Amino acid sequence: MPKINAARLLSDLRSLAQFGRYRTGVHRPTFSKDDMDARRWLAQQYEASGLQAQIDGVGNVFGMPRSDRRSLLIGSHAESQNHAGWLDGALGVIYGLEIARTFAETPHCAGLPIAPVAWADEEGHYVSMLGSRSFIGDLDEAEIDRAVNVDHGLPLRDALRAAGLAGVARSPAEPGRHVGYLEAHIEQGDALEASRKRIGVVTSIVGLWQYSIVFHGIQNHAGTTRMAIRKDAGVAAAMLAMAIAKRFPEVAGPHSVWTTGRITLEPGAPNIIPRKAEMLFQFRDSEMPVLESLDAVLRELIEGVATKTGCRAGIERTEAGEPWQMDPAFQAAIENAAARHAPGTCVRMPSGAGHDAQVVARKLRAAMLFVPSIGGVSHHWSENTDDADLVLGCQVLADAAEMILRCEGGEM
Repeated sequence: MPKINAARLLSDLRSLAQFGRYRTGVHRPTFSKDDMDARRWLAQQYEASGLQAQIDGVGNVFGMPRSDRRSLLIGSHAESQNHAGWLDGALGVIYGLEIARTFAETPHCAGLPIAPVAWADEEGHYVSMLGSRSFIGDLDEAEIDRAVNVDHGLPLRDALRAAGLAGVARSPAEPGRHVGYLEAHIEQGDALEASRKRIGVVTSIVGLWQYSIVFHGIQNHAGTTRMAIRKDAGVAAAMLAMAIAKRFPEVAGPHSVWTTGRITLEPGAPNIIPRKAEMLFQFRDSEMPVLESLDAVLRELIEGVATKTGCRAGIERTEAGEPWQMDPAFQAAIENAAARHAPGTCVRMPSGAGHDAQVVARKLRAAMLFVPSIGGVSHHWSENTDDADLVLGCQVLADAAEMILRCEGGEM
């Protein structure tokens, strides 16, 4: 079996974290100078490893083996959330690099091609899963034309131009070029840590349905308008949030989660009854029937609140990502590798967060491995994982990659 270089792995992870360093984490938004510097650094590492490096027209960084044999893609995303952690995305990117290097250095694995990849904008600074969606052919030029940065409104076209990517071709998946795709990630929750497990084998990635819910009331004076005649949009939004908290557990699945992320009131003054309330709401689950049930209950609750408050209600579903199952044979390969290196410390589990793997899985067989997040922290600069778990995860994924490639090549 291939043996990774643990010191090199940890060194590369920390080298990548210098691009956009922020406290103990990173601030590396998509197509920022730090992000593009990091992508160029990755391309250099790919070339130094004997791979043919390419940064395509949406910023994906590919390390393509110089081989006619079908390769195994291994990677994740290279950018970060704002002022966030050093491992979210970066872990899987560096695992891909280290496994490619290890295979090239290991005589009995040298003929097994690994293709490391760093996807662009999984975090959605412009378009969520931009790079992986482009790769599978699910992103047209019109969507790129429409996209703007969610923080400061810069058009995506302008960002690509400033990053030196204007006119650079995008790289779609080539039929028959790849065996499949593996992605490693920190868990971003505390399930592994709480259960004292060290490796999570992802069974499925949740679907995320997101909504903008608006209540329209009547604006009036807060001191002179009798309570009996008010149509208060703010009260309607608050009532809906409480109704959801009471009713959703009755129809939710064991892994369902839901969040009211924002409620805004207009005009938003203490002495004025709000005429409008907008509520941003989402729920997630790995089973489509559960998502559909939650959607139906949400619409029922909105109608009930509108009736009780006299407010007019509207709902728009702004995101409807499908849940996706990971490949069973790839899951088994990861599980078998984990049993070899850390017996009794592996568990199968769904992913409550979205990842590029759920996009790539629509085109290629795919699977994911999780390592623990200390304290369950992610999307924050204090995010961290024990070095021993970082090393174990990479070794397990390397062994799984060998099993997959030998099986696909008819060697097992």
